[in-house]
Amino acid sequence: MASEEPAGLAKSAAVKLSEMSERTKQLGTAMQDPNRQRRIILVIVCVALLLDNMLYMVIVPIIPDYLADLQNEKSKHVHAPVRPNSSINATTYVSKDNLDIQIGVLFASKAILQLLVNPLSGTFIDRIGYDIPLLIGLTVMFFSTCIFAFAENYATLFAARSLQGLGSAFADTSGIAMIADKYTEEAERSKALGIALAFISFGSLVAPPFGGVLYEFAGKRVPFIVLACVCLADGILLLTVIKPFSNRTRENMPVGTPIYRLMIDPYIAVVAGALTVCNIPLAFLEPTIANWMESTMNATQWEMGLTWLPAFFPHVLGVYITVKLAAQYPNLQWFYGAVGMVIIGASSCTVPACKNFGELIAPLCGICFGIALVDTALLPTLAFLVDVRHVSVYGSVYAIADISYSVAYAMGPIVAGQIVHYLGFVQLNLGMGLVNVLYAPALLLLRNVCQMKPSYSERNVLLEEGPQGLYDTIKMEERKCKRKGYSTSGNYMAGNENGIDDFMGQAQSYSEEELSGPEYS
Repeated sequence: MASEEPAGLAKSAAVKLSEMSERTKQLGTAMQDPNRQRRIILVIVCVALLLDNMLYMVIVPIIPDYLADLQNEKSKHVHAPVRPNSSINATTYVSKDNLDIQIGVLFASKAILQLLVNPLSGTFIDRIGYDIPLLIGLTVMFFSTCIFAFAENYATLFAARSLQGLGSAFADTSGIAMIADKYTEEAERSKALGIALAFISFGSLVAPPFGGVLYEFAGKRVPFIVLACVCLADGILLLTVIKPFSNRTRENMPVGTPIYRLMIDPYIAVVAGALTVCNIPLAFLEPTIANWMESTMNATQWEMGLTWLPAFFPHVLGVYITVKLAAQYPNLQWFYGAVGMVIIGASSCTVPACKNFGELIAPLCGICFGIALVDTALLPTLAFLVDVRHVSVYGSVYAIADISYSVAYAMGPIVAGQIVHYLGFVQLNLGMGLVNVLYAPALLLLRNVCQMKPSYSERNVLLEEGPQGLYDTIKMEERKCKRKGYSTSGNYMAGNENGIDDFMGQAQSYSEEELSGPEYS
């Protein structure tokens, strides 16, 4: 009997090992399925974007109180002689002004470094692919968040905050570019990017109450340790599923268009400008609205902490509506963006008229709803512009999008306070609203680009049917010339990439004899 027990245990262990091996094989087979793999990639990217935006906003309720405590601790060790009351008050005001400056610079440091690094990260992503830069970004974000959790002075906090911007420049850009690369159909791409935007919104709007509650009951370190653990888990999932260091598909990637050439593309410039302008109200109100609420409506701490939370729901609604409309009427992406900018402008102008917390919710929801319309309509348009006017490599173009966001959020904490101080809160909101309304007609320039989707994407890219008419024929001939212009190393040689107008101009330069053959009939 004693000899039978080890034999039975060995047999059961062998059965369990075979079952585990079979499950591992099934999991590996499931990972090979392209649809299932890109869903997992979407989850990884969405978690990375959620983390980045939570890291940006989680410090809102924590840092002002924490820095004030640090200053109070320093003042206890300074033995100053007794001064008249007026001097004490002056010193207090100087200290408060200095604290406000420190908070503004700390808030803006992430976006400023992100703004500086993005041109380099976009080019790096185009060269090496999307997976390794995403892993680099998650790794940097993990270490910077750990440093922030254990930082005990302003210099360390500033260094950790800036390091978060470096990680975001890689993680955000490569993540959005990876979604655009995996989802090539316009409807699927809009839906996937809409889901990513919903996670961005959730991270931005939930982070302040999340950070405030944990800071109140568990201390400064706990919110950042929790986010660092989620970041670590997302990085491990990325290594497990995508296996970036064993992926060799990037060796066959075409050479992307340089970022400086994308920046001077007029259509991409219009989209980038719209992304900056539509995010200015959110970026400028976040650091200023709490003080305004306290001074004008005697708002409580919980009201100031929950100011933006109700706006999450209209933001998700805006994403959903835009995705549905884009699937039905894809040629009107520019119109959805323009409507969003008008809604943002009108909502911004009504913020100063609010007298209580309940009234304030409506315009803030309008701002977030409008931002959802603009972002969801224009982010897929950037990928489409690259597809039809340049090379289908998306790192640099979404680096430009990240630059657009970073410009708004870098200026917000520094510029908004100065505008409120010298001009007033009402003038700030009226100016932001007016800028959005005036910029909306510029999106009319995208109307022709969107109208070329059916003819170009279906007949020229997919080549499912022959050219129809002179326009498509010229485009097909230009595509053939481009193919002949590639060198053996895969680098693109001389070719015309100036866009639709240049092709039409070339079409007019053909003589009647050249276009009279059967090929052009």
